[in-house]
Amino acid sequence: MLRALAEAQNAFAAGEVPVGAVAVYGTKIVGKAYNQVETLKDATAHAEILALTQAAAALGDWRMEEVELFVTKEPCAMCAGACVNARVKRVVFGLPDPRSGACGSALDVTNFPGMLWQVEVKGGVLADECGALIKEFFRQVRLRKNNKPDADDCK
Repeated sequence: MLRALAEAQNAFAAGEVPVGAVAVYGTKIVGKAYNQVETLKDATAHAEILALTQAAAALGDWRMEEVELFVTKEPCAMCAGACVNARVKRVVFGLPDPRSGACGSALDVTNFPGMLWQVEVKGGVLADECGALIKEFFRQVRLRKNNKPDADDCK
């Protein structure tokens, strides 16, 4: 998770929402990325999607039945769906997202009944550290936009 947090810090430095993801096969990192939505002007350029794309290339297969994905914020519906479709073994996330988290907080795409693949999920790993980075990012965004603090986006 510390590697995913380092990727999130790269996103922060690039002016992106600070989410980082690392795909691990056994003990080897096969994919790592951070959000690049603004940089690439691509709504699908979430850290999870980019890390899974790298992992598929590294493994030479889209099936990731032995891959664990570490991500600093609970995946959205798109990213959770990608984990299901890629047959990711396990998702470990930091900060839960009660508004749009799709690994059990707002909805549960990863273990939806009737799906062909179920993804093991563990949340709350380094949640305070992951949350602090996101909170600081949005605090700075609000200051630039309004020149004053606003309601906490991380609640």
